[in-house]
This record gives sequence, structure tokens and C-alpha cells, in this order.
Amino acid sequence: MKYQDYINPRQAFVFGLDDVLYPVKDYQLQVYYLFAQFIEYGEQMDAQEIVQFMTDTYLKDGAADIFTKTAAKFNLPQKYIINFDLLQQNAKLPLKLLLFAPVLDFLKEIHAAGKPIFLLVDGDPVQQLNKIRQMEWNGLEKSLIVYFSAETGTFEQTLDMIILKHDLKKKEVLVIGKSVCVSEDKIEFLAVDQL
Repeated sequence: MKYQDYINPRQAFVFGLDDVLYPVKDYQLQVYYLFAQFIEYGEQMDAQEIVQFMTDTYLKDGAADIFTKTAAKFNLPQKYIINFDLLQQNAKLPLKLLLFAPVLDFLKEIHAAGKPIFLLVDGDPVQQLNKIRQMEWNGLEKSLIVYFSAETGTFEQTLDMIILKHDLKKKEVLVIGKSVCVSEDKIEFLAVDQL
């Protein structure tokens, strides 16, 4: 389906963030790299070995308990969890986060059509805003309107608030996320991998 088939009948577009606009692993792996560099400096340990372990663990098991697993493997003091958590939240990444190519093309088409683009972001607002600031938006950043579900309630409540606040009709909104959600509210959802 061409982008115009999605754009023409809609008045607004709502995107998720992680694994919707960009691969979240790009953020996580850079944070692990920075953490390993910090440990190398503070504990005189091999950063490459730490980052390799964290990367392998993340790719196998995901991000859950990764500090605990890394601390156990390398006998790291628990005091470093504070540094790890701060990096997760506020890391200044060495490389920009790049949008998925089809998503970037779709965003450009929406922008060219003059229709609003909303980001409806789940998770820690500080961390998510940090990610947003470090993305390569290709000039689209001024076109975005960002809402954090943590500040307004659930994803669904925030979506309802966006529709009400911006005087939209539910049938004219397209929500793009990781997977298709069944909506009883006549809001259409599109899985990002269908773009």
C-alpha cells in the first residue's frame, strides 16, 4: 500500500517511539558501550569484554536485569547501579539514533501533506525525551507534538486526550505502533512493519 493511501483519508498520525520510529537496541547498545568505558576508567577492567557481555546478554535475554548480570559476571560493586541508571536516563550517545527508513519516508510524506504528527511515548519521560533529542530527524523535529503517557495516564487515556485537545475525530486518526491493537473506539492501528 502506498503512503498516500494511509495519508489521504486521515487528519492526524500518532506514533509510538521504541521499535516504532527506531530500533531501541541502537540506544541500549550505545548506553552499554558508555557504561563499559566508565567501568574501564573506574575499575581498570577491559571495556571491550564488558560491552561484549552486555551486548550478548541483551540480544539473548533483553534489557531486564542486565546490570545485575553484568555486576555478577565482572564482580562490580553495587554502587555502579546508580551510574548505570543515570546513563540509561541521560546518556549523551556517541552516534545519533536513526529512524527506520520506511518510517522516515512516511513521516516526510505526512509532513508534506501538512498533517499533524504526534508522538505518544510510553516509559520514563526523562529517558524518552533524551532519546528523542538524540534522533536524526532530518528537519522533521519542529513538526512533532510529543505526549508522554506517564504524565497523562495510560496510552489509551493519552490518545483520547490528544483527540479531544486537537479536535480530531477518532476515525480520522491513524496510530502506528509495534503491533496492531484492536480498538473498540474506531481508531485505526497500523503495525510499523506494514509500512
